[in-house]
Amino acid sequence: MSLISPNTRRLILPTARRLTLPSPSLIAAHQQVRHATLIRRPKRPYTFTQLVTLTDGSTYLHRTTSPSPVYKATKDVRNSPLWNPSSQNLQNIEEDDAGKLRSFRGKFGRGWDGETEQEAVDVAEETQDALSEETGETPKAVKQESLMDLIGTYGSNEQQAMKAKYLHTPASQKKK
Repeated sequence: MSLISPNTRRLILPTARRLTLPSPSLIAAHQQVRHATLIRRPKRPYTFTQLVTLTDGSTYLHRTTSPSPVYKATKDVRNSPLWNPSSQNLQNIEEDDAGKLRSFRGKFGRGWDGETEQEAVDVAEETQDALSEETGETPKAVKQESLMDLIGTYGSNEQQAMKAKYLHTPASQKKK
């Protein structure tokens, strides 16, 4: 028997015998590991209380993400033909809040308007009245044409001239 016990031998000769640990791949194979699952929090933006003023003066409170405390509506269910199509007050109203429609008509005329024949006649009469007041004489009738008429007849004059040229030319005059 040896005089040195096994515990003492480890203390005396640490290099003689090393403690071996199992490799990490063996640990993973034997033990199950569960990582924490990521649970995303829902995005909830900050909301403000807003006082909405309608066109008729009525107001109501509203929770919104807009930081402005008061919102004044220019179009709502009471003054929009989209929401109130049967209202006679809202039909045939051209909204020109900034004056852009007037300046466009001054620059390019009324030909781009989707107007009916009656409206065209009314505009022609107004133009004629304005000219007669300025000059003091009765001018000739001013005809307001829609650009749709111009687009619809584009090329038809040339086509008719070509057809007339070839249809009315005798066969003896045609080149072979």
